[in-house]
Amino acid sequence: MKTLMKGNEAVSAAAIAAGCKAFFGYPITPQNEIPEYMSAKMAESGGVFVQAESEIAAINMIYGGAAAGARVMTSSSSPGIALKQEGISYLCAARLPCLIVSVMRCGPGLGGILPSQADYFQATRGGGNGDYNTPVYAPNSIQEATDLVQKAFNVAEQYRTPVMVVMDGLLGQMMEPAEIKPIPRFKNDTDKYATNGESGRRGRNIVNSLNLQAAALEQSNLRLAEVYKEIIKNEVMYESTVEDGDELVIAAYGTPSRIAQNAVAELRARGIKTGLIRPVTLWPFPDLAFQSLPSSVKNVLVCELSMGQMVQDVRLALNGKLPVHFYGRTGGVIFEPEEIVEKALEIAGGGQ
Repeated sequence: MKTLMKGNEAVSAAAIAAGCKAFFGYPITPQNEIPEYMSAKMAESGGVFVQAESEIAAINMIYGGAAAGARVMTSSSSPGIALKQEGISYLCAARLPCLIVSVMRCGPGLGGILPSQADYFQATRGGGNGDYNTPVYAPNSIQEATDLVQKAFNVAEQYRTPVMVVMDGLLGQMMEPAEIKPIPRFKNDTDKYATNGESGRRGRNIVNSLNLQAAALEQSNLRLAEVYKEIIKNEVMYESTVEDGDELVIAAYGTPSRIAQNAVAELRARGIKTGLIRPVTLWPFPDLAFQSLPSSVKNVLVCELSMGQMVQDVRLALNGKLPVHFYGRTGGVIFEPEEIVEKALEIAGGGQ
């Protein structure tokens, strides 16, 4: 049965349904309902909630919880995620699974609390040091957010990596009917890595991200690269409405993709054959969705609530094959379908 839920509360409920046993976080708008919900509900489910003294403390608590073999989660927003980047790099190096939810606000700096997508680079490139990647999911509805949160836990444990779910503040704050549908849990063999001491079955595991021997560290990085290749091979997700005969493709993710859907409908009504590509995974990016476009496509328009970040990945995927245009709003301003239509008509030379 579906229940009317706020986005932040829905992802929290989904995390608990997925078996999250520890949440470590720190308040920052517009994700505050997540720690608030977890503080009330984690104990009821047999889990632990800790409000850390800072975002830096929270991500290091995540390191400790994951190292102990627990299914752990943290959440934050923009400046808070920036403070967690060092810890995320450590988690990647130590091959520790966890879920990180980022409810994006506008920046740079403290910026404002209104919705934004200007943390695309932060999520897909990361601000931590070294050669690492983290899978990144970008839902466009509250129902999808609940599903992807649960999937993210499984992916984190399957590949032993931090996984991010990113939402703009609009999705975190709005309300929609959603159903928490628990999905089968990945059978995580914590004996392989968790620091749960010695037992009759095996010796002690040591979790560490420090490696001072060049050759050994290189081998560690090469092993990580192999993991990332497997993620790229198996975990790409996207939606496409592109058909043979379409001349324009609009690319958008998150809640702005819903605005873009309305623009696509309007453009089709005006006789401009248009399709939509919505990346669900921002990393790994769905390069093939753009590389396999029909020959009828003449232009690609990327729409984001930023000054243009995903547009770079679209250009990389196409590698000069097609012109790539951009339309964005920033500072918390949300575009309307009519603005996208106007930009598309400009690209098409006026349309009909």
